[in-house]
Amino acid sequence: MKKHKRQDLHRFVVEARTWGNSYYIERIADLERVLTEKPRTLQIEIVGTGEIPADAALRFRVALMERSHKTRIVTQALSSLQNGSVLLWLLGDRRTIRADARLFFRRTTLSDEDKVRVDGDRQMDEPNYRDSYSEIDPEEGDYERVLEIINEYLPVKEMAGRLIDVPVLRQFGLIENETMDELLSAMFWKGSECADDSQNAIKPKRAKIEKVRNSQLRK
Repeated sequence: MKKHKRQDLHRFVVEARTWGNSYYIERIADLERVLTEKPRTLQIEIVGTGEIPADAALRFRVALMERSHKTRIVTQALSSLQNGSVLLWLLGDRRTIRADARLFFRRTTLSDEDKVRVDGDRQMDEPNYRDSYSEIDPEEGDYERVLEIINEYLPVKEMAGRLIDVPVLRQFGLIENETMDELLSAMFWKGSECADDSQNAIKPKRAKIEKVRNSQLRK
């Protein structure tokens, strides 16, 4: 009986659209099926002028976190990326990007008073009056989480709302930098295997990443 041979490389295209939630539901299911085959390398190609919604980006992340540790993820940006699309690109163990493409992520519209604090005073936490045109969009909560993850790679406070080109990504070691790839990959797997201790476990690696970043910026 002939044994099934695992693919060395599998290409997987994700189109960044301005509409079409059903498309992302189907692509995430397709990604999960591909990952069960445990390809040695999965190349995710991101193309399109739209953006991946925050919820879909986070679900892509969950699917990738549950993959076999033997599968290496390469993300390739064939177009400029924005918001949730940026997160998917950053999740690669190795990243490539079109030479003239750029990244962009906006700031969140949420404020501290828009969130319920743990063990907070419920009366003091009562939000200020809002009219019917200023209701909170729950999707914005997902987007805030997207920014928190992006901040592990790029400083959101300084870069949100600004265009980020290839030389800057190179300075931060996000492309053409095997050392950064290895450190980020180590953080990724440690966090997925041991979620309860993830914050303490990744601190030494995060310090190493900051050291790499600083050395890149001094060049």
